Amino acid sequence: MNAIELKYGCNPNQKPSRIFMEDGSELPVTVLNGKPGYINFLDAFNGWQLVKELKEATGLPAAASFKHVSPAGAAVGLPLDETLAKIYWVDDLGELSPLACAYARARGADRMSSFGDFIALSDECDADTARLIKREVSDGVIAPGYTEEALELLKGKKKGNYNIIRMDPSYVPGAVERKQVYGITFEQGRNELDINGELLSHVVTENKEIPEAALTDMKIALITLKYTQSNSVCYVKGGQAIGIGAGQQSRVHCTRLAGQKADNWYLRQAPQVLGLEFVDSLGRADRDNTIDVYIGEEYEDVLREGEWQKHFKVKPPVFTREEKRAWLDGNRDVTLGSDAFFPFSDNIERAHKSGVKYIAQPGGSVRDDAVIACCDRYGMAMVFTGIRLFHH
Repeated sequence: MNAIELKYGCNPNQKPSRIFMEDGSELPVTVLNGKPGYINFLDAFNGWQLVKELKEATGLPAAASFKHVSPAGAAVGLPLDETLAKIYWVDDLGELSPLACAYARARGADRMSSFGDFIALSDECDADTARLIKREVSDGVIAPGYTEEALELLKGKKKGNYNIIRMDPSYVPGAVERKQVYGITFEQGRNELDINGELLSHVVTENKEIPEAALTDMKIALITLKYTQSNSVCYVKGGQAIGIGAGQQSRVHCTRLAGQKADNWYLRQAPQVLGLEFVDSLGRADRDNTIDVYIGEEYEDVLREGEWQKHFKVKPPVFTREEKRAWLDGNRDVTLGSDAFFPFSDNIERAHKSGVKYIAQPGGSVRDDAVIACCDRYGMAMVFTGIRLFHH
């Protein structure tokens, strides 16, 4: 099949719509279930490229959670500790496969943004991963294959309408890519940049100590940014993105947005949050929203208005600003990647508040000296890659 007709494009009024191969060759995808739409395929193909490259760069199974053509989360398949399993709502599933761990991490980093995601998996989807996916709100999944058990589990999702796509892992796209805007065709060479150790060798700060784990996190950050709408920055820790900021016109706003997401990820691990007792009727998505309110500034208003009974069995104490800051000060050794240079040191100041110690960015700003000096003040190690990673 060299074309798939779609219900509509980005919006219901945009018809006709299809995906197809201009040269008449076979599409490298097979729809095994459901009817994926235009945006679904955009997320699927961007997500597939991301996880394919993560697997190649790290040797580990990888997963991504995509929303509106940018990742909400991306991760490799490292084991989950007890705390992460709990905040990702998978502590009842027992020991998970590496691929399932990758998706639990990708989904769990920013669960609110991942609500209704499109999933990309680097490896054959196994039963553990399918069981995890089945109970989350998601639009679909793309993977190079599915075990028989996994496929049957996923086919039962969304009343049998869940979108399941199989990607041909041997597919190699052409060296030139094209798209149209306002009837005008744009053409460019594909971004085939290899994110490897050599790219991360130019350390420009006084601190030149970058452990292997941080180098892996740098690769994860940069590969994630390669498929994130620009401007973009990505905070990574322990093999997973913990905060992604996409599509902001100002880089410092992007750094703040992603930093807040990284802070929320770490605050979810605080004893005050882990000890919350939710009412039994509250589902996982509602618990995510409730936690976000609890760690936010507006929770005192909820307490005053007596709304807590709708969410908790026992009235929780206020998680004070001072307590949150003290807990966040314990988050260390975070890696930050940026798709273009930092024009001002305010980005570094904000990154420091979220525990960043290692930074990968292109460099090339007229204020590079000020940015490096700020890193040196905090003992950070920063790499200049010399390569921009804009994605539009």
